[in-house]
Amino acid sequence: MRHRRGGYKLGRTTAHRAATLRNLAISLLQHGQITTTIPKAKTLQPFVEKIITDAKEGTVAARRRVASKLGRDQMAFDWLYVHPTATDAEKEAVTKLRDRAEKFFPVPASDKVVRNRYGELTKSPKIVKHLFENVAPRFKDRTGGYTRIVKLGKARIGDGGEICVIQFVGAEDGPEIGGNPSTRRRQADKRVAFAAKVRKAKAEAAA
Repeated sequence: MRHRRGGYKLGRTTAHRAATLRNLAISLLQHGQITTTIPKAKTLQPFVEKIITDAKEGTVAARRRVASKLGRDQMAFDWLYVHPTATDAEKEAVTKLRDRAEKFFPVPASDKVVRNRYGELTKSPKIVKHLFENVAPRFKDRTGGYTRIVKLGKARIGDGGEICVIQFVGAEDGPEIGGNPSTRRRQADKRVAFAAKVRKAKAEAAA
């Protein structure tokens, strides 16, 4: 019997599952919303909402509790980094996404990301600091329900897992929904279109 053992195991050991939740939570706190599978999103939702509730207290004890759940206070990486060899169109697209993201989570000028000439991260805001200063204040008037899960009606290429978007309330126009599909998704769409074209040609030839 599984008394008091609710929740999803996610096919992982305890340590692996805890690391997965930490990484998903950090990504959600940085981006405002992420795309993942439905079981992961349902497991992540209570984990993140309890962290935000702690962060709303703003005390030193709350900061220590949050840091213990998220691991060491690591740097929030620049998720919209543009490689120097990127084309002008790619740079413009990333700039638009960055502008939309900063409307939801503004980053102070003192916390801007700095990279060296090799593209390595040298300066970035800490994730716990970002949580307490930028994320938690947005929900000071809410008693809970800081996130929502939106099913996309799509299956992940490979194992067919149903995917969804988990997002903070108020981040409905974030970059993940409006972003471009992945390379694997574009390739799969091309294969489907080509197969349909071949079937149509065979049907016309047989007729």
